[in-house]
Amino acid sequence: MTDRTAIRLEHVGKRFGAGPVVLDDVNLDIAEGEFVCLLGASGCGKSTLLNLIAGLDRPSAGTIHVPAEGTAVMFQESALMPWLTAARNVELALRLRGVPRAARRTQALELLDVVNLADAADKRPHELSGGMRQRVALARALAQDRPVLLMDEPFAALDAITRDLLHEELERVWRRTGRTIVFVTHNVREAARLGQRVVLLSSRPGRVAGEWRIAETSGRRIESPEVAALSIEITERLRKEIRRNAA
Repeated sequence: MTDRTAIRLEHVGKRFGAGPVVLDDVNLDIAEGEFVCLLGASGCGKSTLLNLIAGLDRPSAGTIHVPAEGTAVMFQESALMPWLTAARNVELALRLRGVPRAARRTQALELLDVVNLADAADKRPHELSGGMRQRVALARALAQDRPVLLMDEPFAALDAITRDLLHEELERVWRRTGRTIVFVTHNVREAARLGQRVVLLSSRPGRVAGEWRIAETSGRRIESPEVAALSIEITERLRKEIRRNAA
């Protein structure tokens, strides 16, 4: 890898047992600090690819290079410990990282402040909305202090307004922390709203079927004309891939 490459996938393939090939010959470089949205129809292998990058599974073919410090993963479900407060949930990640007990509370509050949730530090998950729980989960992922953040459809279960607010939060956190982010979604507008680059996977077997780079990402909103125009272009390509697979 070059000094500026955070993730490199070379001829990556994945097959589970004797089943069909899920991913085939995936080649992808992701730069340090880049925000990449991985898009595709349901079942195309997006989550499988994310799990391979995270090291939660091994590829059947090819190689994957990630930073030595590893990756942090945020899933669709917040998976917070229900008996712990928001701050304690973040502190748990700090403890697993080896942060001394005396420093954990302060760091947890700082991380909750990063996601605009410091005032909910002492609330338990059942006292928080779905969007707030996902923000706690984001703070917990940041607490792992990994250079790469992998996000598997983290906002899919949220209503449109909450999702839009969290898009703004995530963009702000990304700009503030400089993390490399790989964000999996099947929502075309979400990908066009968030990504510096959108990578489209074909339906099974999953291959890189198209890429779009966005030169200027600041100031975008879900209703922005440029987001709408890009969404139309990507959707047309996605439809072609779905039709090709169904033929």
